[in-house]
Amino acid sequence: MNVLPGSQPSALTPIDEALSFLLASVAPCCEAEVVALLCASGRILSHSITAPLSVPPMANSAMDGYALRAADSVDPERDLAVSQRIAAGQVGARLEAGTAARIFTGAPMPAGADAVVMQENCERRGEGIRVNKAVLPNENVRPIGADIKAGSTVFAQGRRLRPQDIGALASLGLTEVSVTRKLRVALMTTGDELQRPGSALLPGQIYDSNFATLTALLTGLHVDIVDCGRVGDTLAATRDALLDAAGRADCVITTGGVSVGEEDHVRAAIEQLGTIDLWKLAVKPGKPFAFGKITSEGESCQFFGLPGNPVSAFVTFALVVRPTLLALQGATKASPHSFPVRSGFSRDKGGPRQEYLRAVLEHGSEGLVATPLKNQSSGIALSLSRSDGLLIVPPSVGVSQGEILQFIPFSELGA
Repeated sequence: MNVLPGSQPSALTPIDEALSFLLASVAPCCEAEVVALLCASGRILSHSITAPLSVPPMANSAMDGYALRAADSVDPERDLAVSQRIAAGQVGARLEAGTAARIFTGAPMPAGADAVVMQENCERRGEGIRVNKAVLPNENVRPIGADIKAGSTVFAQGRRLRPQDIGALASLGLTEVSVTRKLRVALMTTGDELQRPGSALLPGQIYDSNFATLTALLTGLHVDIVDCGRVGDTLAATRDALLDAAGRADCVITTGGVSVGEEDHVRAAIEQLGTIDLWKLAVKPGKPFAFGKITSEGESCQFFGLPGNPVSAFVTFALVVRPTLLALQGATKASPHSFPVRSGFSRDKGGPRQEYLRAVLEHGSEGLVATPLKNQSSGIALSLSRSDGLLIVPPSVGVSQGEILQFIPFSELGA
C-alpha cells in the first residue's frame, strides 16, 4: 500500500494535506466539447474566451433625460430646443449646437452630444427645456466598451461558468462555448443491509441514502454517472464490481467498506487491483477514507472510497472528492471558501482530528453566529438538512462562546 509521502501507514492525514495531495495527483481532462450556451452553466471552459465586440457597442444614455452638448448646459437662463426623441433601439440624427434630444436609458447617443441631463434637472419650456443643473462632458453616458472591450479576455480557461456568466457571454452574441467533456463517474454502494428506495425492506435492511445524496451532488458537477448499484459484502464481489466499474469510467466512488471490519472489503480489493495512495483522514466525521488507482486493461482509473455513515460520506465527498473532481475537469478554482463567524457554543479541549460540525447560522449583535446541532452523530442524515453548513473546529483545542471560527456554507459545497 502506498501512503502520503512522509507519513506512516497508520497515520491520519490532515484534511488540507490530503486535499493538496489529491489535487497534485490528478491530471485535468484535456478533451473538449462544444455545447449550447444555454446549457453551459456549471460547465468548465476548455479555452479562454476573447470578446468579439465591445459591450455596449455604442455610447448610450445611462438614464432618461436629455442629450446635449455639456457646454450648452452651463447658462441657467438659456432655453434649448428639443429637436428629436430617441428611444432604445433607435438611432438619432446629428445634434446641432444649442439643441437637445429627448433620450431614454440605453438609447444611442446622437452625434454631436457628449452628455445627458437627468430629466429631473430640466424644466420644460414650451417646445424646449431649460437646464437647472449643468453637466460635465460624458456625464450620464455609458461609453463604448464600458462593460466589455473588444479583444479582451472575458473568461479564462478553467472557469466554471455561473448563470451570470451565461448572460455576459450572451451579450457578446455567443450561442455556444467550448467546455471540457463530462467526466464518467462510477458510483456504487457496499453493504448487504442496503436496499434501494422503491423496494420492500427485508428484516435487518435499511434504505440506501448515500447513493441518492451522492447522485444529487454529482449531478451538480455535470458529470455522467455510471450506476453500479450495490455490491455484496464479499471480497470477490467487491473486486469484480470495482474492476468492471473502472473499465466504464474515469473514476470510481464507493461508500462503505473502507474501514477495518471483517465485512469491509474495499481496501483489500483495491490493493489487488491497483494502489491505495491515501488512507484515513484526521477529520471528524469521516476518518475512513481511501484514495488510489485501479488498473484496468493497462489504463488507470482514480478511486475514492468514502465512509458508509451518511454524514461522513457527505463531508468527505464535499471537502475532498468534489474539489478533486472539479480539478479533473480542469477547474482552476476548486477548493471551498469559508468565512469567519462567532461561535454559539463553548466546550473543553477536543480530540486530535479537525471537526466539521453541522451548525445553524443566526444574526447576533456582533455579527453572524454559528451554533452546532446538539446531535453530531455521523449516522443522523437529517442533521445535514437542518443545518446551514459546517463549522470548523481545529484539532485539540477548546472553544469559547463568541470565539471566531471558520464556517463553510453548504452553497460552497454544491449542496
